[in-house]
Amino acid sequence: MKKKYTLNEEELQLFRSSVAGARRLRQDTFVHKPERRKLGELAPRRVTQEQVDASFYFSDEFQPQLDNEGPTRYIRPDTNHYELKKLRRGDYSPELFLDLHGLTQQEAKQELGALLAACRREHVYCACVMHGHGKHILKQQTPLWLAQHPDVLAFHQAPREFGGDAALLVLVAMDIPTVE
Repeated sequence: MKKKYTLNEEELQLFRSSVAGARRLRQDTFVHKPERRKLGELAPRRVTQEQVDASFYFSDEFQPQLDNEGPTRYIRPDTNHYELKKLRRGDYSPELFLDLHGLTQQEAKQELGALLAACRREHVYCACVMHGHGKHILKQQTPLWLAQHPDVLAFHQAPREFGGDAALLVLVAMDIPTVE
């Protein structure tokens, strides 16, 4: 690169005399290195907060209108009914599975909240919740909780290969980034 402007001797002497008593500054800034985590690993406090936030939507008093006849199913009013048909046929294969066997209702709510938060975080569209048969407590409560959550688009009783009437396939809403 060519020098476009050069200083003559008189200008150089003037510069040197103006900076005569200056010293070089010592770098005293300390830069903290960020804590490295494995890919997909979250801070325990953040995971706990996600569980609490997601389980906020689950109420035991609220009773959504679900069909009592036939298999357990639900679709949000603004969702295409064809999605429910695809769930019933098993067109969607779940990427995440949650087993609620042996959990209390409170633990099941927290785990359900954590599953929905994980689906959003990992961009998983379909998940399977296995509530089992047991005393039918979780089997009755799980659909009621899922119908209350704003991220649940639809759910249907799982096909036989994913647990049959002891499990539900759940479709979770995904954020679609907008391009401006």
